[in-house]
Amino acid sequence: MKSIRDILTRNKTPVTVQDQVTYKQVTIRTNYRGVELRGTKSGSEIGTKNQWVVSPGQFILSRIDARNGAFGIIPDELDGAIVTNDFLAFDLNENEVEREFFNAFLQSPQFLEACIKASRGNTNRKRVEEAFFLNYEIDLPPLTEQQELIQRINSARGQLLVAQHEIGHQEILLTKLKQAILQEAIQGILTAEWRAANPDTEPASELLKRIQAEKAKLIAAKKLKKEKPLPPIKPEEIPFEIPKGWEWCRMGHSGIFQRGKSKHRPRNDQRLFEDGDIPFVQTGDVARSKHNGFKIDTCTGYYNQVGLAQSRLWPAGTMCITIAANIAETGFLQFPACFPDSVVAFVSAADGRTPEFARLFIELTRTSIEKFAPATAQKNINLEILSELMFPLPPLAEQAAIVERVEALMESCRELETEIDNSRTHASQLLQAILKEAFSPVA
Repeated sequence: MKSIRDILTRNKTPVTVQDQVTYKQVTIRTNYRGVELRGTKSGSEIGTKNQWVVSPGQFILSRIDARNGAFGIIPDELDGAIVTNDFLAFDLNENEVEREFFNAFLQSPQFLEACIKASRGNTNRKRVEEAFFLNYEIDLPPLTEQQELIQRINSARGQLLVAQHEIGHQEILLTKLKQAILQEAIQGILTAEWRAANPDTEPASELLKRIQAEKAKLIAAKKLKKEKPLPPIKPEEIPFEIPKGWEWCRMGHSGIFQRGKSKHRPRNDQRLFEDGDIPFVQTGDVARSKHNGFKIDTCTGYYNQVGLAQSRLWPAGTMCITIAANIAETGFLQFPACFPDSVVAFVSAADGRTPEFARLFIELTRTSIEKFAPATAQKNINLEILSELMFPLPPLAEQAAIVERVEALMESCRELETEIDNSRTHASQLLQAILKEAFSPVA
């Protein structure tokens, strides 16, 4: 057994901060993320004049956050940087521990345990007690065994890097495959055989007529506001050729777009939510749905009747599109819900799977859609931008065939993702096994 004071020697190099001198300052990130330059300041801006100088290669920890993994090695660029008494800096005793081995040792549960047990005080301001920390005993192999373990650790790290490079390459290829599937879906390539087997399918031009007729009925019944005319499509706007029976249209012509509603300000007024049971969905809930097959099954809060009165309840199955913060994220409500005007509803004006096909189109073109957002603190687009997007509309029956084909192919992609995740886990297990062996207590 060794105590930490056998490995580390406290380095105390005091400095009195001078107003006319510029100093580098240190920050230590939690969760083993190392030591970085926090910034530079002139001495006149630094309130604590009695500080300590650190040097490259020294080990340093935060008295307050060491229990959260806030420790590491001083890099070369922080030579001569200063720290307050809230940081402890140490020189490494290389007669007891190899430097490379110590760097790996910092990731061990034993070392973190020493930091946690040495942290005393109340819940919010626990600080490392230096004497207790230095007296903490740990199992440390002899130098010869450390050197052998270093070789094995480095070998495992090398294998891990090779594996990670290959896994990264596979992820890039998988991303490209998904994009290719979506591209072939909206161009009609995926369903070329389906069209050959179904030559008498009603063309999309007839679907557009029925959509417009249905909209006219809703407007006459005052269930839908009269829409602003959309600009006609010019030949030079058409980006690619589509199959016979399809139609290029403005996206607003393919269904009904309506913004969510949340009139009351402030939106977080508790009077809207007290004892509420009506789901209130926001942009984050829509964005999260991509991890769940684009099913929106979370909500930010619950409106009561007061909240509902200043909003609108949308039925389950409504397609949601975000137009602020997370732009052009999509998903389908799994329950009736309200949402604010940062979310747009898209519903079909005719029976079919137009919203699901539209979701594929938006997913593919999301990067292009985001470019319409002005460069402001919180990016956003408007309903007009979505409505005027050029949209390749398939016949109603073919929409269903496309969605089913894409879902099957994406399921195969998800299986490949699982294989990649398993490969990543397996690649890291070798290194973890060696580290576990290196730092397990000696029997």
